[in-house]
Amino acid sequence: MADLNNEIRLAVDTGKVEFGLRSSIKSISDAKALAVVVAEKGKKEYVDDLIHMCNIANVKLIRFSGNSVELGALCGKPFSINALAVLEPGNSGIVNY
Repeated sequence: MADLNNEIRLAVDTGKVEFGLRSSIKSISDAKALAVVVAEKGKKEYVDDLIHMCNIANVKLIRFSGNSVELGALCGKPFSINALAVLEPGNSGIVNY
């Protein structure tokens, strides 16, 4: 899990990401998202919706084993994040994770 945490943080710092469930869904719909990271311990209906959309759009789904508060802290944000869409990976290898 430490590797995933490092890749997420590197993508946030050096790449381009969209934070939040609605922004992630919009990025998937617009075919801009290369990968989506979702907090597994978030609300089940949100996780299920993202899984379904990623399957339809053929976007890589990465499950973060923590909750939304932990994902927000990992991204350096003072708020909880249920999902984030990776638009450009930057120096991270998160798309290959």
